[in-house]
Amino acid sequence: MPVPNHPEDDLTIGPGAQTPAPKIAARFVPGAVLAGRYRLVALVGRGGMGEVYRADDLTLDHPVALKFLPDGVAHDPARLAQFHNELRIARQVSHKNVCRLYDLGDADGRQFITMEYVDGEDLASLLRRIGRLPQDKAVEIARQLCAGLAAAHERGVLHRDLKPANIMLDGEGNVRIADFGLAIADSSDDNVANAGTPQYMAPEQLAGQPASVKSDLYALGLVLFEIFTGRRAYDAKTFNDLVQLHQSGTIATPSSVVRDLDPAIERVILRCLARDPAERPASALAVAAALPGGDPLAAALAAGETPSPEMVAAAGATSAFNPLIGVTLMAVVVAGLMGLAMLCDTQLLVARAPLDTSIDALEGRARDIVATLGYAERPVDTARGIGSYGEYVNYVARTNRQPSRWDGLATGYISPLRFWYRSSPRDMIPLSTDTAPSVNDPPHVISNMVTVVLDTRGRLSDLLAVAPQLDTSAAAAAPTDWTPLFTAAALPFAEFHRVDSQWTPRVYADERAAWEGPMPGEPATRLRVEAAAYRGKAVSFQIIGPWTTPTRMQQTPKTTSARVIAVIGTALALLLLAAAIALARYNLRVGRGDRRGAWRLALFMLGVFVLAWAFGARHRADLQVESNDFFIAVALALLNVGILWLLYVALEPYVRRYCPDLLFSWSRLLGGQIRDPRVGRDILIGVATGVFVTIALFLFRLTPMLSGGPAPVPKPINYQFLLGSRYAIAAVLRIVPNAMQNAMFTTLVFVVTRAVTGRLWAAAAVAIAFFGIFVAGEAGDSLLFNVLFSALFSGAFVFTLMYFGLLAQVAAFFVQQLLVNGVLTADMSKMYAATSVWLMLTIAGLAAFGFYASRAGQPLFGHLLPRE
Repeated sequence: MPVPNHPEDDLTIGPGAQTPAPKIAARFVPGAVLAGRYRLVALVGRGGMGEVYRADDLTLDHPVALKFLPDGVAHDPARLAQFHNELRIARQVSHKNVCRLYDLGDADGRQFITMEYVDGEDLASLLRRIGRLPQDKAVEIARQLCAGLAAAHERGVLHRDLKPANIMLDGEGNVRIADFGLAIADSSDDNVANAGTPQYMAPEQLAGQPASVKSDLYALGLVLFEIFTGRRAYDAKTFNDLVQLHQSGTIATPSSVVRDLDPAIERVILRCLARDPAERPASALAVAAALPGGDPLAAALAAGETPSPEMVAAAGATSAFNPLIGVTLMAVVVAGLMGLAMLCDTQLLVARAPLDTSIDALEGRARDIVATLGYAERPVDTARGIGSYGEYVNYVARTNRQPSRWDGLATGYISPLRFWYRSSPRDMIPLSTDTAPSVNDPPHVISNMVTVVLDTRGRLSDLLAVAPQLDTSAAAAAPTDWTPLFTAAALPFAEFHRVDSQWTPRVYADERAAWEGPMPGEPATRLRVEAAAYRGKAVSFQIIGPWTTPTRMQQTPKTTSARVIAVIGTALALLLLAAAIALARYNLRVGRGDRRGAWRLALFMLGVFVLAWAFGARHRADLQVESNDFFIAVALALLNVGILWLLYVALEPYVRRYCPDLLFSWSRLLGGQIRDPRVGRDILIGVATGVFVTIALFLFRLTPMLSGGPAPVPKPINYQFLLGSRYAIAAVLRIVPNAMQNAMFTTLVFVVTRAVTGRLWAAAAVAIAFFGIFVAGEAGDSLLFNVLFSALFSGAFVFTLMYFGLLAQVAAFFVQQLLVNGVLTADMSKMYAATSVWLMLTIAGLAAFGFYASRAGQPLFGHLLPRE
């Protein structure tokens, strides 16, 4: 029968609640036909929230239950609104352990709900009749209760009146949670505290606080207490007595009532009944998982169902991580960082360059040169940056195949790094989507705009200044004095002889000049100096060597393999994006997917982008310029966040269906369980993986030297790390979305292949091959070493995904990209040593947090040390 209430046992309070009415005869007699469709059979229940009749649906020919409001309140707007609310909310929940609601009807001006008729009895009646249930049967009922309640919570619905009288058991012993008359949406404004049955209210509700998922779990704990012991946890005669019992904190343990009760059952009940909501289980599925033999995830997969995000979050181990393994991984991270710092001192381009002058000192030097050349006007806007001199590095790589070919970078005249400084009489607004100017963006079109390029010793290597757009002066210009340019470039003017000019300047000039001479320190190498002036004032200066190519006339050639890899990579990326769009559209149309998790991820990533802009942007006093930069940054952030959201919506349901173990820690993290031991373990493993693959990259780059080959080309970095702490922080933040996208794409390939083939290792092989394409060429020119490195590099990330999940892979990608793009050194005398230290501390700190969380509150080092 459907959900009879028992007013002699419980007092329901809430909007419109009343003292239970004395038993009276049914308003409708058996045999009456209501709404031309429902023939009444009998009155089967009456309580504070209405009368319930059994009826036959004459249209569909099956039994139903009709629930009416009681006499005296049928026309009360508040009660009618609550009545409608029950139907509206409860219909959102579709689960085999929740009583289904069908429709809304009207009979003689009284509204009723048609609902599933359960041929059985309510749990309250059963417990009064037989006392406590056998433990195995109680566990089965408890698990079904958890599943039904979890389904309601997944739809954002709180029950608020969970008690034995509202739990039905059919003839086969299956559970149905019913009577959502007090149910509300989790975010509803009607979420008041004084609604429900006092005997099944959580302490925070009795104290006047609103209901929550945790208060439903408290009620679940009280119901479980009754199921396993046959008595109530709090048995009070009056409301005041009940409040005093709660305030005293005294409660009989289940094992004090039932001596042979399984300790696991007692632990989960007492966790549900914790006074502090934060100490209760995270979800109803976590309660089910903690019951003896509880594995709701395996049961769902065996039944061919897609487990919910909450079910996935509740699955998997929750115990502390092995301290020996954790300490070992921490040692790997620390030792790996120290080893990487030493490798970086031999393989980074910045380590090979003479970089003893600070960035601020280089800017001061550039300003002095600008003033010396006659551009003394105070600029409105300035910008600066640093980058590699790729033409020269590539020239050395082509022409010198010796193991020691890079030794001269630190002492030679040509430096592999270039510092640039720009000044302008107007705000410099780039044409690209980047809000920060580069050396060539915006273009040099504003009069008196000046760009100076220096090497890292402060020697001039390039100059560009824009002549006035309007010049009404009729006086003849004084002869141009070229010697200040040679002095700024540290070139001996006397050793250079005049030649015909060949390279045209990029700005207007009325005088051009050129010289040739020996390169300081390497007389055999000839340099050409091209200069130009306007009215005796230098507007262009350029040092040209054998490595210089006319890039405005010809495109830098690419190898056939590089072009093929670029085409394949682009095609695969577009194909995956198209697949993600199609899958996301389908998932949204059928109402499938973790939308709450997707929006949480999107909001987090949007915050990361905004923070990166706040740290890394050039902030100016002009409100219009600043707001324009902000909105451009937000637009780009929304584009990237949208792609991530799309990938997640497309990917997540299939991961839950075919590889739910990949999401154990990820789902917990999105649910706010930051210090969960599984979350900590996977972060620690991901950090260790990122350090390992980066070491592998640096070591593989050295392999050609084992057979007498040339030293590898020095690795560039993200030179934002050299411009100051705030720019370095912005660079770190920008790595987060990139790591997330890499992990999403790799996971998408892995899961789709797993779903199509049904084979784990086939999915792994395809994912390794896919990701390997994007890292091909990183290990040098050798095809063999590149294939081996790509397999190792991609295999490490795919292995991490397979065995430790998405969160570990994201952490691995983040750490690897941070180490490859950042700047490390073991030499504390280097200019960027401080940046290196805090980068290593950031990575070590992330690993340390993972180790701390993985121990689940247990002693960090467990019993590694002998006990006294």
